[in-house]
Amino acid sequence: MTISLYAASIPVFKQLLNALSGVLAKGEAHATSKNIQPDALLQARLFPDMFQLVRQVQIAVDFAKGAGARLAGIEPPKYEDTETTFGDLQALLTKVLSFLDTLTPEQVNGNEEREIVLRPGTDKEKRLSTQTYLLHYSLPQFFFHVTTAYDLLRHNGVEVGKRDYMGNY
Repeated sequence: MTISLYAASIPVFKQLLNALSGVLAKGEAHATSKNIQPDALLQARLFPDMFQLVRQVQIAVDFAKGAGARLAGIEPPKYEDTETTFGDLQALLTKVLSFLDTLTPEQVNGNEEREIVLRPGTDKEKRLSTQTYLLHYSLPQFFFHVTTAYDLLRHNGVEVGKRDYMGNY
């Protein structure tokens, strides 16, 4: 049995971004119910050298939209990363989910060996097949940042569990 590039990517991104939206909603509700300033959660870090919650969400979104676009052979949409509130993050998630909804299996499948160049023209330039880019670069990065966003809220007392992280599948 084989799995298509589309099936291994776009539905996975959508599942976890929708779940992240739910986790953020629980974070906002927790802040409200406990009289916690939202920034206490939005700016939370697991360790001083790690990005805060807002940035973790932005990076997760960047990997989902960037990978989706590159797999489809189109230019990734550019977002400004100016989000500062739970509402801003929800709007960002809605925007990227809408973008992912425009991508079709026909755009993605059959491109497994097409080359993707990351950081072109720099010392960090990497050339990867589309399949390698997805499975060994994009998905691990995406999962890392979604998991870290979840962990930040859980660490700060938001009552979320594995079902919240996984979302609907």
